[in-house]
Amino acid sequence: MTTLCIEPGQLTLDHLKSIHARVVHLSLPEASRVTIRASQQVVQRAADGDAPVYGVNTGFGKLANQRISKAQLSTLQLNLIRSHSVGVGAPLAPEIMRLMMALKAASLARGYSGVREVVIDTLLAVHNAGLVPYVPSQGSVGASGDLAPLAHMTLALIGEGDMLVDGHRMPALQALQQAGIEPLQLGAKEGLALINGTQTSTALALHALLSFEPVFEAALVIGALTVDAARGSDGPFDPRIHALRGQPGQIDVAQYYRALLKGSSIRNSHLDGDDRVQDPYSLRCQPQVVGACLDQLRHGALVLLREANAVTDNPLVFFEDGAMISGGNFHAEPVALAADGMALAIAEVGAIAERRIAMLIDSSVSRLPPFLTADAGLNSGFMIAHVTAAALASENKSLAHPASVDSLPTSANQEDHVSMATFAARRLQAMISNTANILGIELLASAQGIEFLRPLQSSGALEQAHALLRQQIPAMAQDRYLAPDIEHATTLVRNGSLSRIFRSLAGLPQLLIPV
Repeated sequence: MTTLCIEPGQLTLDHLKSIHARVVHLSLPEASRVTIRASQQVVQRAADGDAPVYGVNTGFGKLANQRISKAQLSTLQLNLIRSHSVGVGAPLAPEIMRLMMALKAASLARGYSGVREVVIDTLLAVHNAGLVPYVPSQGSVGASGDLAPLAHMTLALIGEGDMLVDGHRMPALQALQQAGIEPLQLGAKEGLALINGTQTSTALALHALLSFEPVFEAALVIGALTVDAARGSDGPFDPRIHALRGQPGQIDVAQYYRALLKGSSIRNSHLDGDDRVQDPYSLRCQPQVVGACLDQLRHGALVLLREANAVTDNPLVFFEDGAMISGGNFHAEPVALAADGMALAIAEVGAIAERRIAMLIDSSVSRLPPFLTADAGLNSGFMIAHVTAAALASENKSLAHPASVDSLPTSANQEDHVSMATFAARRLQAMISNTANILGIELLASAQGIEFLRPLQSSGALEQAHALLRQQIPAMAQDRYLAPDIEHATTLVRNGSLSRIFRSLAGLPQLLIPV
């Protein structure tokens, strides 16, 4: 396992991918410790003084006017963590928790939070030991930080709550002791610094972005295979069309389709004598639709990378002049809007795929046998498989409703506008699953369509995709139990198998532009 030194403010998308995949051991550069110490000294002076300082010697939220004695400052932070550990629902997955801990450590390491080095070192030690704090997934509104989930994470660091160790839940103190990690004892402001911030919603959104990347690439491969199965034209992918519009995602997606279809004998077979003038939108508008989705994903990646490198707790400590300033960087509106944009993109990739399936089974449009079966009537073919795709596409329409516009005031109206970013990001996994299943059904349908065009061959890349499916799933000569076939095809969509075919094509623009 390689070591990734977290340079404060310098995390890249590749770094985040590595953390998500658990291929790195995290460390902190010595240079960052100087600013961490300087910031913590400002907090210590405030704790030793008599002036009220929010989060150091006062209560929290609506209780900010309540002064806390010096003798109770540690208890104040401990009570904060215990009282805020109120999450419900299934626990966050290990890959989300790895991102969450790394992002919190990176934020604190910027040196504007006023915590001691041991706080960051404990976070990194837990991550590097493979321990996963047990954090319920529901209970954050994405403002004042992701309070409940980050409190559960911190609860595990102090030896309370639970950890997941190799998938098994155990008391956090026992897990720390087995790993040789001292439970964290919180100092002034440290509990607040740990639970203020957008690291949960950001980790959830990054998890969705990274999970959807291979699905999106599979969608390109499958969409191109459907073009050939329907004997569609490659004219709509001509670069001159897309250059005139100038939308970057559209230009790149058209290039992806040209590369995927290059050398297809199926396409060459109907260059002449085809009486169709234009293909349905679901074929010829793929660059415009899927390209716009790509632009949304790329924008989301930019926003999330900024947030991954941000300082988002409160108050912030400026060691240069000793100031401690309260603000609202914990408000996760940028993450919420990015997640809502990603939701639209995920839904639209699935929606246009569902339309392509509908086109394939409609013999009046595709000119293939009805419902992609040679003996329609006796056999129903892909009739009801399409119904499943339609159900999933419709479900995604509801899930795509923007979460960011649905604010509910909390904390006795002190926190009167919230982002709902955590749900905005969390709901993306259900949408990705729906879209992947739609694409799995389309893969089966387009591969079946290709069978009716034999002995003609598609392009090299698309024949690889067809052969990959046929290694486990034969062509459907007559009706059979299709649910296992859909499950297998969806696995190829999600596990990177089709993505690897796409990435093997030379000279293509990278999907998520590294920044």
